[in-house]
Amino acid sequence: MQTLKVDLGERSYPIYIGEGLLDQPELLAPHIAGRQVAIVSNETVAPLYLERLSQTLGAYKVLPVVLPDGESHKNWETLQLIFDALLTARHDRRTTVVALGGGVIGDMAGFAAACYQRGVDFIQVPTTLLSQVDSSVGGKTAINHPLGKNMVGAFYQPNAVLIDTASLRTLPPRELSAGLAEVIKYGLICDEPFLGWLEDHVDALRNLDGAALTEAIRRSCAAKAAVVGADERESGVRATLNLGHTFGHAIETQMGYGVWLHGEAVAAGTVMALEMSMRLGWISQQDRDRGIRLMQRAGLPVVPPQDMTPAQFMQHMSVDKKVLDGRLRLVLLNKLGEAVVTDDYPQQILQDTLAADYPAIVAQL
Repeated sequence: MQTLKVDLGERSYPIYIGEGLLDQPELLAPHIAGRQVAIVSNETVAPLYLERLSQTLGAYKVLPVVLPDGESHKNWETLQLIFDALLTARHDRRTTVVALGGGVIGDMAGFAAACYQRGVDFIQVPTTLLSQVDSSVGGKTAINHPLGKNMVGAFYQPNAVLIDTASLRTLPPRELSAGLAEVIKYGLICDEPFLGWLEDHVDALRNLDGAALTEAIRRSCAAKAAVVGADERESGVRATLNLGHTFGHAIETQMGYGVWLHGEAVAAGTVMALEMSMRLGWISQQDRDRGIRLMQRAGLPVVPPQDMTPAQFMQHMSVDKKVLDGRLRLVLLNKLGEAVVTDDYPQQILQDTLAADYPAIVAQL
C-alpha cells in the first residue's frame, strides 16, 4: 500500500492506494467518528462491492443507499434519495457518508454530506479509474443542471480516500479508457516526463497490469494533491486541472448527460485545446499530434461530435464556471507539461478551433 497526503492544514487527509484495501477496516476506522455509516452506491457497483464493504464496516450500523446508475441521474431528484434515506434512518450529525462508486456517486454523496445537517463526515471509496485519479481527490462535489454540468455544488473535502486497485478488474474497457483521459491530462499540464511514461505503458494500463495501474494512479493523485494543496478553491493554478473540460462539458451538455462518458468528452475537448494552443503558436503541430496519438492509443475519441456547431459550443461554454466578468477563460498549453488559464486570445482563433476539420487532422496522423 502507498499513502499520499492532501495537505490542507487541519483538514488534511490521506489517500490510500493498493490492492485489497476494501477488506481493511483499520484504514477506515480512524476517519469514522460516530456509529452510523451510510454507504452510497449505485445499481452497477452495489452488487459487486456493497456487501463486502458493509462487512468491513461491520462494527458500525451500516445504511445502504443504492442509486440509479449514470450521469443522467446526477440531479436534484436523485440527490433527494440520499437525504430521504438518511432522514428515514434518523442519521445524526456524527454519521459518515461513504461514496462507493465512480465520479457521479462521489460527487453526489459528497454534496449530500456537505448539505446534510449542514455538513457530516465523508469518505471516498472510488471504484473507477477516472474517480480514483481525479474526482475523488480535492473536494469538488456537485450535481448537473440542464443548462450546465456541475453547476450546483460545494467544495467539501473527504476525511480519507481509499483506492482499491483490484476494483478496476470489474471495470468495462470503455470506462477504463475514459479514466485514462484524466491520467493523460496530468502529463500534458504539469509532468511531461509522465507523458513519456504513459506512451511506454499505455498498452499495459489497458491490459490492467497491476504495477502500471498503481504507478499511474500514484503519480496522478500526487499531482492532484499538490495542486489542491496550493489552491483548494480554484482561484488560480487548480483551474489548470480542467484542461479539455470546458470544451468537454459543452459536448456532454449538448449530447445529453451520459451519451458521452465524461472522460470521452474530456479527451475530445483536450484535442480541441491542443489544436487551439497550436493555432496560437504556443505548441508545435508535432506536440499536438503527440497528444492526439496517445489519446487514440488509450481507446478514446479524438474527434468532437460532427453534428455539433460552433454556435452550440459557444452557447454551453458561456455558462462554464471559468467565465468571469463575461470573459471565457480557457485552459491551454504553453508547452507540453505546462498549462495556463487565459482569457487573452483572439476570438477568431477560438472560432477557428471550434470549426476545425478534426476528422482530416486525425486522418493525417
